[in-house]
Amino acid sequence: MSTFDSDKAAETHRHLHSHMPSDPALRVKALESLAVERGLVAPESLDAWVELYADHIGPKRGASVVARSWVDEDFRARLLDDAAAAIREFGFEGHATGHLKAVENTKETHNLVVCTLCSCYPFSILGMSPAWYKSVAYRARAVREPRAVLSEFGVDIGADISVRVWDSTAELRYIVIPERPAGSDGLDEAALAALVTRNSMIGTDRDLKGTS
Repeated sequence: MSTFDSDKAAETHRHLHSHMPSDPALRVKALESLAVERGLVAPESLDAWVELYADHIGPKRGASVVARSWVDEDFRARLLDDAAAAIREFGFEGHATGHLKAVENTKETHNLVVCTLCSCYPFSILGMSPAWYKSVAYRARAVREPRAVLSEFGVDIGADISVRVWDSTAELRYIVIPERPAGSDGLDEAALAALVTRNSMIGTDRDLKGTS
């Protein structure tokens, strides 16, 4: 004879829902399915847009900006002075980068970007924001205990290095300019851009490798 275990049923319920997409994701998926079903858009087009933002528009755009700053001191100065204007030299424009500030890592300073209120993010140069960037845990802890958060990403910041946390808003967003890695002196801009990671431009990566 079977018996009903309410605690086990509740645990199963929580487990199943933990693997379900969030409500916004479900709504987006429903709209996508409806648009495809009514012939308003081809599924291949949706896939192409996702790939475009994930792999081409960003973070490769941001990486090219960083690489230029490593080889061109004048551009670097313009970027740090007015990032929104500087990236227009690449033809990168849009609402997400209209109010952009670049902050640079140095041997003495590490920068970390967060959006404590929501998940503002310069997607037009960094691509789609990672899930962890939008999570409540990251948004809360990055401000309170940035070194602990960085350590969880495998980035251990020495006591001699100061950590600056920048809080993005709809009016002001940030890109971190990581230090140029050692051993990259002979690389051209394209090869340098290949060394730049999305996380390094958010600040959850620091020591980049010197070969692509």
